[in-house]
Amino acid sequence: MKTALRISLAQIDIAWENIQENLRRLEIKLQALSGKTDIVVLPEMFSTGFTMQSHLFAETINGNTISTLRKWATKYNLALVGSYICSENEAYYNRAFFLAPNNEEHFYDKRHLFRMGNEPKHFSAGNKRCIFSWQGWKINLLICYDLRFPVWSRNVINEYDLLIYVANWPASRSHVWDTLLCARAIENQSYVCGVNRIGNDAMGISYNGGSALYNMRGENLVNFNKNEEGICTVNLEIDTLRSFRTKFPVWRDSDFFSL
Repeated sequence: MKTALRISLAQIDIAWENIQENLRRLEIKLQALSGKTDIVVLPEMFSTGFTMQSHLFAETINGNTISTLRKWATKYNLALVGSYICSENEAYYNRAFFLAPNNEEHFYDKRHLFRMGNEPKHFSAGNKRCIFSWQGWKINLLICYDLRFPVWSRNVINEYDLLIYVANWPASRSHVWDTLLCARAIENQSYVCGVNRIGNDAMGISYNGGSALYNMRGENLVNFNKNEEGICTVNLEIDTLRSFRTKFPVWRDSDFFSL
C-alpha cells in the first residue's frame, strides 16, 4: 500500500485526429516522468481530440493505442489515465482507461454524453461506475460532462479516495469547471483531479486548461498557467484524508438512495 501517491497532471495540446503524433508526444513526456510519479493523467480523447468521427478513429480494447499504453505503463513503471474512442460490439464509446504496470487495468464508458456537441449521435453511453482499488487507494474514473451530474459521483460511504475527471472543457465555460471540481472535492470529502487540454480544435473551440487537484477542504494543490502546456506532480496523503473524514464525518449524515 502507498500511503503517499504521486500523481502527475498532464495539461497538453492535442493534434487533431492524429493518433500517432499524439502518442509520439506522449512518450517523450513519459520518458521524463519515469521514476518520478505513480500516475499520469491525460485529457479526454488525448489521442484524437474531441472528434465526432467515431467510425474513423475507433479502436478495440486491444488496438494500437491501448496496446501501446500498456507497454509504456510497464516500461516506465507508472499508471496511465485518459480516454480514447473505443469500438465494441458494433458500438462506439468514449472510454476512460486506467492502465498500470504489469497489465493491471480498468475501464469506464462515459455516462453523460455531451448533447450540445452531438456526442449522443456518435457514441453510446455507459451505465456503470468504475471504482477500484490500486496501491491501497480507491479510485473513481469519470469524464468531462459527467462533472455536471453530482449524483453520479456521490461518495456516501467513502467508496473512493480519489476522483479523476479527464476532459476537453471549453475555455468559455472555465468558471464552471473550476467551481464544480472544487464542489465535488468538498461534498465527497475526497481528492479530486481534473485534467483539461489547451489549444484550439478543428471545430474552432478553444481550451485553456485549468487543470486542478483539490483536496477534501477545496484547496487546489497545483498551479497551472492558463493556455500553457505543463505537467504538475503532487503527493497525496491517504492518512491526511482519513483523519479529516474521522474528525469531520459529514458522510454519516448523507441521504441514502440508489440509482
